[in-house]
Amino acid sequence: MVNEPTHAPLLSIVVPVYGVEAYLYQCLESIRADIPAGESDAVELIAVDDASPDGCGAMLRSYAGRDGVRVVHLSSNVGLGLARNAGLDVATGRYVWFVDSDDWLPPGTIAAVLDRLRQHQPDVLMLDHLRVHEDGRREVDASSHLLRGVPGVARLADQPQLLRVQHTAWNKVVRRAFLDELELRFFPGWYEDIPFSHPLLIGAEKISVLDRVCYLYRQGRQGAITSTRSGRHFDAFGQYERLMDWVARRHPDEQLQAELFQLMISHYLVVVGNDDRLYPHLRRAFFHRVAEHYRRYLPAGGYPMPSGVTGLKHRLVGRGDWLAYSALRQAHRVAGRLRRPGAAGATDGATDEDPNRPDAATTRDTKSAVATDRPDALAGGRLS
Repeated sequence: MVNEPTHAPLLSIVVPVYGVEAYLYQCLESIRADIPAGESDAVELIAVDDASPDGCGAMLRSYAGRDGVRVVHLSSNVGLGLARNAGLDVATGRYVWFVDSDDWLPPGTIAAVLDRLRQHQPDVLMLDHLRVHEDGRREVDASSHLLRGVPGVARLADQPQLLRVQHTAWNKVVRRAFLDELELRFFPGWYEDIPFSHPLLIGAEKISVLDRVCYLYRQGRQGAITSTRSGRHFDAFGQYERLMDWVARRHPDEQLQAELFQLMISHYLVVVGNDDRLYPHLRRAFFHRVAEHYRRYLPAGGYPMPSGVTGLKHRLVGRGDWLAYSALRQAHRVAGRLRRPGAAGATDGATDEDPNRPDAATTRDTKSAVATDRPDALAGGRLS
């Protein structure tokens, strides 16, 4: 049962909850404590218990009925995307923001968000964030610089670099009616942000950027899918098929399709090259699925080819040359271990690219499969 609000708030914050007993209190309290005095009517917090197997359900029951807090309990586990949909179905705010339950907000965030929503009334408000490691170290994201210097409200055509900001749901506050206009919901499976995040920017007439750290993104949590070897990483193919189908139907622009194609192949290379995601016996099959998508979606006019090793891997995928790719990957990993301090004790858990390179096609992050896969480089020529 969900408590119905007596008014329509400006902002609904939806928090899907599963297996985060150690982090849930910090997340929820960072939101509740940050609502400015006099703004309680402007914000509703909707927590969705996705049949969490730990103590999260009991914690949420203790929150039910508190001012501005609504709790939805699902009878069975449906996964992150569908849990977000369940929260969206009962949200009454003009805007909606999906916050993950193991992350949290820095002080002053909600006041800044409400002020920008009222000032610009955008379709999408983009937010900056910091990565927070288990040792407390805070790190600027490699794509944060793409948010700098965006004046007022803009369209993606005017600020095309925004397409290369992390394609996650939690770094965007979205006008609810705009979601309905685009017919967007989350799909089941892993990598659920792929067919959701990109269309928001593509379809928006008014994008606003709040160049301020509004989100603290936890790194290294046990159980994160980027540190889980599983065949479910193949879910990425279905999610990109949904994205490409949506773009072909709604925005059949050749240049846009070329940009998305580059991002898609670079994302796949992150997954296939990472020992923490695929069992060795699945790697070859995953590579050939990438090559299949390369042939299916390759734009007729070519696409922006990344430079360096990443670009070479793109070409090998285009040729479907698994043996050459596998040899290149192994050589690059060995070279990477030799470059690192203490190389003699290095393990096979290394990723296949140096994560400090600006055009790297992988990262050491260990949380969200989509959030960390941010191929930034669009340098170089076009592949015809």
